Formats: sequence, C-alpha cells, structure tokens
Amino acid sequence: MACTRTRAVTPAEGIALYPHGPGPSRRTALALGSGAALTAAFALGSGAAEAAPEAGGVLARLRRLEREHSARLGVFARDTRTGRTVAHRAGERFPMASVFKTLAAAAVLRDLDQDGEFLARRVRYTRAYADRSGFSPVTGTARNVSGGMTVAELCDAALRFSDNAAANLLLDELGGPARVTRFCRSIGDRVTRLDRAEPELNSAEPWRVTDTTTPRAIGLSYARLVLGDALEPHDRERLTGWMLRNTTGAERLRRGLPADWLLADKTGSGRHGGANDVGIAWRPDGTPVVLAVLTTRPEEDAPADDPLVARTAALLAEEFGRGAA
Repeated sequence: MACTRTRAVTPAEGIALYPHGPGPSRRTALALGSGAALTAAFALGSGAAEAAPEAGGVLARLRRLEREHSARLGVFARDTRTGRTVAHRAGERFPMASVFKTLAAAAVLRDLDQDGEFLARRVRYTRAYADRSGFSPVTGTARNVSGGMTVAELCDAALRFSDNAAANLLLDELGGPARVTRFCRSIGDRVTRLDRAEPELNSAEPWRVTDTTTPRAIGLSYARLVLGDALEPHDRERLTGWMLRNTTGAERLRRGLPADWLLADKTGSGRHGGANDVGIAWRPDGTPVVLAVLTTRPEEDAPADDPLVARTAALLAEEFGRGAA
C-alpha cells in the first residue's frame, strides 16, 4: 500500500515545530507520513524489491566505498512508497553502540509511562554515576547532578545528545539491558540484542555477538517505531520529535543527504572505528525512506569514520531521489 502524499516539511520547519516541546503534534506526525497504514508500504519482515537488478550499480559503489575506507560497511535502505530496497551486508551483525538508545526510550514510552506520569517522575543520581557512564554532557552538569532529571528529560538527553548516563538511568528504570532485547522481540525484531550498559557495550570486538544488530533488523525496528504502529500515536510523535532534534549526526547521514530532506535519526560510536547512524528521512515529496548505515574497521583504536557514513548517505539519496515524483 502506498502512503498518502502530503506537503513535505523542510528541516528548518521540522526544528521550528518543536523547539521546546518533546515532539510534534499529531497533525505534524501524520504529515510526516507516520501511521499504521505504512506497515505494508515498507513490507516489514519481507525482502520486497531487495537485491533488485537495478540496484546492482549502487551495490558496486558501496563495495568500492568499503574498499576505499578499509572498513566493513552495512547498509539497509528502503523507499516506503515503492518498497524498493538497497541492502549491503544487511544481514550481518554489527556492534549496536548508541543506536540502542532509541529502543530504550521507546520501551520506556510504551511499557512504563501512563499519561505522562512516569515521564514526569524525577530521578536522582550521583556524580560518580555520571562519571562511570562515560560521555554525559547533560546529566553531568552540576545543576542536574544536584537536582536530578525527569524521565522525559533523560529520554531527551539520551536521544538528542547521546548522553550515556541518561541512557543507563533509563535502563535502570526498565530493569536492565535485557528488557531492551525483549522489547525488540515484541515488535518483531528477532535479531537486535542488548546485553550491557554504557560504556562497556561499545567495546565492539569483532567476534562479539552481544550488543549487536544487523542493518536490516535495526532499520526495520526504527521504521516500526517512527512510521508504524509499534507505539501509540502520542508516543510515536514524542519519540520522532526527539530524533528530529538530534544534535550528534551533523557529519553522518545529515551531511550526505540533500538539505531539503528531513531527518529523524540516532547515531552510535564504538571501538574498532564503529560509526553508526540509523533513522527515517523524508524526501521533498513527503515519502519516508528508511536508512541504516553501520560501520566497523579492523583496528581496535581506529577512529569513527564519519565521511564513510556521509558518502553512503549521499549515494543512497542519489539512488532514491531518482524515484521522487
């Protein structure tokens, strides 16, 4: 089933719609193409149009990118209007890193919150807790250590700023990393698994199965959350609002996509050059495109390769832009 076409929302409009609030209005979410009606369009769990002959050119270019950057590159991208898919190493496991934070926040919204009461609850923690968690630019401020943060503020910090302590506090509220794995299974993702908290989950050893996902699995899970009916409409809108206001992805998917494509995403980084970015992009015609790019490199201390993600995004935008009306 094709999605209903609506006027596209530009990136500038997307930010302006919710500069202070947690997410867009229901009307805005519908304009972005959200809703259960899209479930058939992105063909969850199927290989609709996957490995189509016409995708051969883009797959060859992805392989060249991989060689040029001396990296392992995993890609899953799907045009929700046509179901056409580009998949490269889409079934291989990659370290998940911080892209799990979207799943954790979604689990909090669906399983713990009732009419905003749980989101409004204030959580206290110590300076030592924030320090142990690693990168914690929001939770680590003196004001927040002193006064604590609401659950909603923790979700915002985890998704928009990739704050590790905020994510760990959400995991504590959920009952541990395994709860994220169970959440994934409940929405039809049989692959993604979370076993550890921050920062240990970022060790990213090549042999490790724990704390991993595949490009296909994580891409479809994000699609279920942002475009499908895995969450109630008000929770979907809130989650989408946090992702639209992400501050950590300027050099990854966002760098490679055209300026008039709206993007709701979450990044992740780890050892072995891990550089991930997963999200939903809206073309100027209003069509959502599912994008999942996961990368690793052989060396343990290799830096994250942002240009590889950006170049992959540019290639995918070129490929899917051809189908825009």
